[in-house]
Amino acid sequence: MKEARLRKVTEEMVRVAKKEEVEVDVLRRRIAEGRVVLPKNTGRDCEVIGIGEGLTTKINANIGTSSEFCNPDYELEKAKVAVKYGADTIMDLSTGGNLDTIRRLILKEIKVPVGTVPIYQAGIEAIQKHGAIVNMTEDDIFGVIEKHAKDGVDFMTIHAGITKEIVERIEKNPRVTGIVSRGGVFLASWILHNKKENPLYKNFDYLLEIAKKYDFCISIGDALRPGCLADASDWYQIQELLNAQRLVEKCWSMDVQVMVEGPGHLPLNQVEAHIALEKSLCKGAPFYVLGPVVTDIGAGYDHIVGAIGGAIAALAGADFLCYVTPSEHLGLPTIEDVREGVIAAKIAAHSADIVKLGWKKLKVDFEMAKARAELNWEKQYMFSLDPEKAKEIRERFKPKTDACSMCGEYCVFRILPLKREKEKCF
Repeated sequence: MKEARLRKVTEEMVRVAKKEEVEVDVLRRRIAEGRVVLPKNTGRDCEVIGIGEGLTTKINANIGTSSEFCNPDYELEKAKVAVKYGADTIMDLSTGGNLDTIRRLILKEIKVPVGTVPIYQAGIEAIQKHGAIVNMTEDDIFGVIEKHAKDGVDFMTIHAGITKEIVERIEKNPRVTGIVSRGGVFLASWILHNKKENPLYKNFDYLLEIAKKYDFCISIGDALRPGCLADASDWYQIQELLNAQRLVEKCWSMDVQVMVEGPGHLPLNQVEAHIALEKSLCKGAPFYVLGPVVTDIGAGYDHIVGAIGGAIAALAGADFLCYVTPSEHLGLPTIEDVREGVIAAKIAAHSADIVKLGWKKLKVDFEMAKARAELNWEKQYMFSLDPEKAKEIRERFKPKTDACSMCGEYCVFRILPLKREKEKCF
């Protein structure tokens, strides 16, 4: 961000501008203004991506061990599958096993930007060292953040917007589902027990010094995101966003890249308003949303629920979608759940980009249409988000003609083949 403000064009800016098909000086100005971030730790060699205004909508896939099931190799395979099917970033949310070893394995093997939530490790280590999460010290928290930064983490979720005032109020006037953010609960418990302000909020300037040193991107966590439709758009959620507004301005004053995390569960008619509110309050800072999840009854199918919300959010201006898997609310996702979650989020992002960026820039849909009209199955597989599944379905009933098994000899493209004099220009 500092280099962008000094009108310097870096190699990373050039690479992102070329990939996104935007003028590099336009990209540089957006980075300088905080409307685009390039999450990449100075100590790590990985693919560079841009998140923000005028760029394609990016998607993140969460992986990580739990205390119930800890297999680092399995999580690494999830991460690789997520990247294969289109995840732009990976977040390691591990809470089981040797957290340092798992994180470093992911950072070594995965070549897209990697994010973490350091408060998880700080809380878990506090249990091991001090007997309880509420006994963690401020030094414990910032020590973990700096360790993640030294390891090369590219962006970190920092729950700095949840304050003592909010926590005390929510204790007296609870929600239906309370606080559903794990990091938020860790900090809320600490605040209530110690009767002190959130260390991440109180010492935010110190956090910025660490972020500036390693050039990781801060993602201001939504500790108070609604966990059900009944809690959507309540005072707690909006108050945290107002706190995020101030924190974004602090980040920019120190040339630190920042994005803001957004709501979980929201009814359809509130999605667009929330994107507009964040963009207005935070002056265009990139918005990173979980889903949003637009109904509470999709258990087993929440990847579809999240894709519906994600498409609306991205169309309204959200820049970064966190995928939702079929396992959401139920259990640790499998490799297959990760694949389905990534593809669902990718469909949502791509659908919105066709409108946001103009579908002339997204020629793949046109190429798919031509391949279908020509009954060119190999090209159809190639342009599919999941070529293996497309091919498996096509060959499932072993069609007798060059059409699919749905229409067979009555296929419209066999009855009336198209004759093109020339290609449409896009």
